[in-house]
Amino acid sequence: MSIEETVRNTDTTAPPDPEAVAEPAPPVHRPRRRGLRTLGLIAVAAVVGLVGGTAVGYRVQADREPTALPPLNQPGLAYPAKPLPKGQEPAPLPAKEDRQAKAQGDLRKLLLPKPAGARKDEFDHGISNGWMPVGAFASTFTRPGRALDHQLELGLRRVAAESWMTGGHRRVEIRLVQYRANDVRGAQEYIEGQQDYMPHEKYAGNEGEELKGSSDGRYYLFPVERKAGYLDFYEARAYFHRGDVAVEIFVGDTEKISEEEIRSLAERQLGRL
Repeated sequence: MSIEETVRNTDTTAPPDPEAVAEPAPPVHRPRRRGLRTLGLIAVAAVVGLVGGTAVGYRVQADREPTALPPLNQPGLAYPAKPLPKGQEPAPLPAKEDRQAKAQGDLRKLLLPKPAGARKDEFDHGISNGWMPVGAFASTFTRPGRALDHQLELGLRRVAAESWMTGGHRRVEIRLVQYRANDVRGAQEYIEGQQDYMPHEKYAGNEGEELKGSSDGRYYLFPVERKAGYLDFYEARAYFHRGDVAVEIFVGDTEKISEEEIRSLAERQLGRL
């Protein structure tokens, strides 16, 4: 075979076999779209009709006389229709019956007094003259900084507190945590948050018992804590709120604490509020 024939046979640009070329496909006939113009006209007409109808409706309503509202059906209102004559106004509640007035005064006076024979608490958490500084209150939490920020968000105002020891190792601490005046949300939210912890195994491990006379109060007995080389430790707590004051009661001892003891403390403190 000559060189020219060899090159010709290896030339990849040579035209393919005419028999192998497919015939061109017949042109695709696209049917004419019908009805688009009609649909467009209908849509425009619908929009024009809607706008026109709305405008006419507003115009008709604007031309109408205003319709008077029906009278309120409140027969026998609790307050008089006219102010009472001078000298017949009801007397204000005495301070001992006005819970709000009591709470706005010296909050320490609402604390349960120390029992006779009680001695100074060795672990008073910074309580001085019946007051617990806000910083000392925050330090009783696992994360003091975070706790302080949260308390300030709730509207913490002041903390009155007292603690004492009786018998061998019985320790009692009571805190009255007051929030913004006339706003019960701070006290309620704080107490509900503390109660949420109680059923956890790390704490009381139970739902506690309802405190009579309080809408949300509960008291708890903790399971005994035992550690090698230490005396057994018993604990009881109570949580409730009255108005803008949240109440916490803690009792700890190396001897068993009865349910009646924590309940009595909580009921007596509730009664003072």
